[in-house]
Amino acid sequence: MTGRGVDQILPGAGNPQIYESWLRSACDYVVLAENRSGRISTPVAPEYIWGDALAMMDARSPDLRIINLETAITGSDDCWPGKGIHYRMHPRNLDCLTVAGIDVCTLANNHVLDWGYAGLTETLACLHKAGIKTAGAGETRGDACTAVTAKCGAQRLLVFACGHGSSGIPPVWAANTGKAGVCRADQLSAETADNIAHRIDTIRQPGDIAMVSIHWGGNWGHAVPTEQQHFAHRLINGGVDMVCGHSSHHPKAIEVYRNRPILYGCGDLINDYEGIGGQEEFRPDLRLLYCVELGEGGQLLSLELIPFRSRRLRLERASDANRQWLREELEREYSAFGCHFRPGAGDASFFLDW
Repeated sequence: MTGRGVDQILPGAGNPQIYESWLRSACDYVVLAENRSGRISTPVAPEYIWGDALAMMDARSPDLRIINLETAITGSDDCWPGKGIHYRMHPRNLDCLTVAGIDVCTLANNHVLDWGYAGLTETLACLHKAGIKTAGAGETRGDACTAVTAKCGAQRLLVFACGHGSSGIPPVWAANTGKAGVCRADQLSAETADNIAHRIDTIRQPGDIAMVSIHWGGNWGHAVPTEQQHFAHRLINGGVDMVCGHSSHHPKAIEVYRNRPILYGCGDLINDYEGIGGQEEFRPDLRLLYCVELGEGGQLLSLELIPFRSRRLRLERASDANRQWLREELEREYSAFGCHFRPGAGDASFFLDW
C-alpha cells in the first residue's frame, strides 16, 4: 500500500488531499507515524520504504517478485464518491517499485479504482511502461480476467488475480465487456473456481505453473471462513498450484493441500498504518515476506517466512522478541491446518513444516 502517507515521504509526492471522515491530508499519516516512532527525514530515497527487505530478497535470488499493489498510481483528483478511504501514489514515485525489481502486480483489490477510471487507466499505463506485468484489472473483463504469464527459470508462471466482495470491492467495479474494472468474483462457489481454472487452462502450456491471487475477507481477525477453504481446495483440484490470499492487515494461516500452498492472508508488507491505534492485539507493525519454492510439477518444496517490523514507514529486521511473538502467534493459527515452523539460517526467519 504505497499510496497516501507512503507517497508523501517519497521524492515525487502528489496532491496530499484525501476525503476521509477523520483526516483531510495524507501528510497526517506521516505525522502519526512520526509521533509513534520518530522523525522521518523527507524526502526519502525510493528504496527507503523496503529497508532491510531488499537485501533479504536479493540474497535469495528469486525468479519472480510478485506483490498485490493496493493503490492507484495516478495524478487524478477524481476520487470515487462515497468511498471512505482513497489510496493513490503519484506516477513520479513509481521507482519505489522498480527499485525492488517487482515483476508482477496483482490489482484486483478494493483500492485500485479509488481515483476513478482515469486513475485505473493511468495505473495500468505506468506499470506497463515500467515493464511490470499486471493481473486482475483492465480496460475490459477479458483484460482483467486473463492470467498473465511470467518467465520463471525454464518454466512459466501463470498469475490469475481476482477479488471477492467480502474485501470491500464494490459490485460496480467489476470489469465487463467494454467496461474497465477489476476481475470480481461474485461468489466463492464451485462454479466460480471452475471458471477460473478453465480460464487458466485456455493459455496453459505443458510445464506451466499456475497461481491464483485473491483479495478476500475483512481486515482483522484470524478466522478462515469455510467457504474460503472450500474455494481454495476447488482451485487446486482444478489444477492451480498456489493460492495467495490477501486483504487482512496481518498474517493469517497457511495450509498445504495436496502438496500445494494456500496462503489465506499474507498481511500487509508496506503501508502507512504505523501510527493508527486500536488493533494492537494483532501487532500490525510486524510484517512477513514470503519466499516460496515450487518444484517443476508445481509441488511445494519450501516456504520461508521472513519477519520485519515497520518503523518510520521503513521495514526493519524484526528483533528476537518480535520474531518469537510472531512465531508463537502464527503457530496457533497454522497448527489447525497441520503446519508448524522450524528456524531458518541464523534464526532470522522460519520455514514451514507440513
